[in-house]
Amino acid sequence: MQVENIEDIYELSPIQKGILFHSLFAPELGLYFFQMPFLLRGNLNVDAFSSAWEQVANRHASLRTGFFWQDINKPLQVVYQQVTVPLEQFDWRGLNSAEQEEQLNTFLERDRARLFDLSQECLMRLTLFRLADNCYQFIWSRHFMAMDGWSIPTILAEVLQIYKAICEGKKVDLAPSILYREYIEWLQKQDVAKAQTYWRQAIGELRSPTSLTNLDASSAFNSEEKYDEQRIYLSPETTAALQSFSRQHQLTLSTIFQGAWAMLLSYYSGDRKVVYGCTVAGRPVELLQDEPLIGLFVNSLPVWIEVDSDQSLLVWLRQLQEHLLEMRQYEWSPLVDIQGWSQVPRSKPLFESILVYENAPVDSLLEKWEGNLEVSNSTIFSNAPNFYKTNYPLTVAVYPDLKFCIGINYDFRRFELATITHILEDFERLIQGILAQPKALLKELLLPIDREYPMTLSLEREVTFSFELSAA
Repeated sequence: MQVENIEDIYELSPIQKGILFHSLFAPELGLYFFQMPFLLRGNLNVDAFSSAWEQVANRHASLRTGFFWQDINKPLQVVYQQVTVPLEQFDWRGLNSAEQEEQLNTFLERDRARLFDLSQECLMRLTLFRLADNCYQFIWSRHFMAMDGWSIPTILAEVLQIYKAICEGKKVDLAPSILYREYIEWLQKQDVAKAQTYWRQAIGELRSPTSLTNLDASSAFNSEEKYDEQRIYLSPETTAALQSFSRQHQLTLSTIFQGAWAMLLSYYSGDRKVVYGCTVAGRPVELLQDEPLIGLFVNSLPVWIEVDSDQSLLVWLRQLQEHLLEMRQYEWSPLVDIQGWSQVPRSKPLFESILVYENAPVDSLLEKWEGNLEVSNSTIFSNAPNFYKTNYPLTVAVYPDLKFCIGINYDFRRFELATITHILEDFERLIQGILAQPKALLKELLLPIDREYPMTLSLEREVTFSFELSAA
């Protein structure tokens, strides 16, 4: 640690403490490591590109922060005045396409195994592969402790703006960033007693998480820790219909997808009342001005809801939306405290699945970008999804960008690929059913699934209502 380069030192946020715990408890798992691939086409000015990333990192405190926990009473984050963002370059123009793909796959695996030293000054690294004279594969590796998904579009927009300005010999005037310290200080002023009252009322009777064991792989236990994400893309017609449905019935798109996941959870588990984790942006209204807010603000909160088979879909969705809106007043609440206000033992998680509505569009940002460099969130070999690992066995992510995408990140030790594929298909069919029958009762939307599942759905339980997972 270079003492003369230190700008500030302060405590961690609760979510940072949680991620630090998981990272230190099982470092070999590489949790909360993220990779984002980008394809760059055009006459890339590498020096300007590197400089743009460095300028953005030095604009935001969270991007030049390291974490320390050894030999101190409580973990602290150290903000540095200036950092260097590492950019490694490779020239693969002499390789054919198959060789390039093989080399890239090898790199991605090696990069994931490399991970990050959380005490280093900058928790991201950049790698640039030149595939042809005017074609580059770019990999942005980062750790979640430094920035969440909602920070990504702002960072990318600033990098592209600064890059363009450098290439044109101009200066770009960007608003100063809000310091992460302000968020830490805001957290310390919140009324914990009031939050405790709310959460005790909301989940005080919750005794155990909604089990996913009925979805577990029937094959032998696989000890290899491996995560992957499978995706499906909704058609443009379904995307447009969803947006119209949302406006017509005054429901947020997030509410619709959360409702669908709650119904599927109820079907898969056989439970009438289910709990899942809902990831919220966590950005305080008091701090949201014109200045960018970069860092780790998201939180995952328990949503415990009854799936009443005799209730009208629209009435039920509106009740869910009201619940989610009320919950947002306390979205800063530390998850460890929330669990203590429930009856779920500390030895168990509050929930086994989380739903993330990624309201941070990257594709539309890149499509609108006007510069001499074409940028897309993909690889030259495939439209590869971003890589990430969390401590939850099942993460459902909804990407509402140019076309809606539903992805499931899952633990290979728990679930088979075929099971995940079927869940995605069920999700899409249920969305289609919701759009086709908005006035239906819940039991009219879901009936027994007419196919064999590669999962162990218990035959001993009584399903209290039926699910029709096919569009009307």
